[in-house]
Amino acid sequence: MGLLTSMARTWLLRSLKPFRFTRDFDNALEYQNIPSLGLYVHIPFCQRICSFCPYCKQPYHQETATAYMKSLLREIELVCTGQQPKNATSLYFGGGSPALVIDDLSRVISALQKHFTVTDGIGVELHPNDVTPETLRTLKAAGVTRISIGIQSFDEETLRKLGRAPIDYSRMFATIHEVPFDTVAMDFIFALEGQTFDSVKSDIDTAFANGANHIALYPFIDFALVKSGIRKMNHRNMKTLLYQIAAYCERQGYIRDSIWTFGKPGTNKFSSMTRDNFLGFGCSSATLLANQFKINTFSPEAYADRVNSGKLPTALTIRFTRRQRMIYWLFWRFYTTRLNTDDFETVFGVSLKKMYGVELWVGQLLGLLEKTGGEYHLTTKGVFYYHHFEGYYTLAYIDRMWNILRVTPFPEEMIV
Repeated sequence: MGLLTSMARTWLLRSLKPFRFTRDFDNALEYQNIPSLGLYVHIPFCQRICSFCPYCKQPYHQETATAYMKSLLREIELVCTGQQPKNATSLYFGGGSPALVIDDLSRVISALQKHFTVTDGIGVELHPNDVTPETLRTLKAAGVTRISIGIQSFDEETLRKLGRAPIDYSRMFATIHEVPFDTVAMDFIFALEGQTFDSVKSDIDTAFANGANHIALYPFIDFALVKSGIRKMNHRNMKTLLYQIAAYCERQGYIRDSIWTFGKPGTNKFSSMTRDNFLGFGCSSATLLANQFKINTFSPEAYADRVNSGKLPTALTIRFTRRQRMIYWLFWRFYTTRLNTDDFETVFGVSLKKMYGVELWVGQLLGLLEKTGGEYHLTTKGVFYYHHFEGYYTLAYIDRMWNILRVTPFPEEMIV
């Protein structure tokens, strides 16, 4: 699969050149003319570190967290001061466990609202233990409209494999009904060795029966950098399970709005990834603009030093070629399972058929894509093979970049 994926990338880019990230960065970000701009804020603190999680995180200590939040507000000032007010499609807080700094979140939201009008909601990721009436009321008062709860599974055996302690979910369910939000998403992990469809189906049913109107079912990815020791399901069994999940959710009337997410009709999805452009704030957060992608340092100490000296905390930057930017855009549009041909032409000023007509025709021929009017959508078969391509690049990107950044705050370069 690695060789096939590399060949596909070479063909789609029409180039043998790799993606090259360097420590070069811009200290002023030009985002005024960027359409459909989202915002993301990373809070890296957790009460307990999960063995399977690859994200930038560290144990919570109040003194460290207080200093970090001051640096975060400083970064917002550096990026936004002097810019004209602008609409932002959405604002997401991820982590880590953002609720650990609940008293500071409203200050961060207020700081961003001085520069942006968020038009499509504010979302916050939560650990199940964070779902208390006090926390949810504080979030609502700050303007939060969407929450996503990292359940992973309601099944005790699956939680044991993941190193998660059992939780009294009855209190969480009661709290969700007591303090409602527009979107209540619940995240799950599937495709662990020995996991059955009945187990996953139980997770889906329990979520939707107890306050969720949106769910994410992520396949377990064995990141080398975390050394979790957890065994994943083999290729054949995972394919069978994925088809069963898709068919079941369709029978239940749930709408698939990305590769791994399903929602009740009319629900606004919780997704910090499927946005055309975004500004990222905080350790390890990424920024995607017209022709560049950048990622901040993973080190809270280096992050604070950099912003306190008046410089942005960018660790690595890639300057996209036009083809690279097209492929990146298409990659995340297909993550939503749907691609509108007019959207591509609006963004790039050229027709999708002219640039990738042959590839789309082959995708239809192989049963990976179907087309209705001016829109392509992935079939269940297409979703399965998209996962393999995504998994290859996720590992290539995360295992390589994040291993480097965990050790070196500002590396010279990285080639992917």
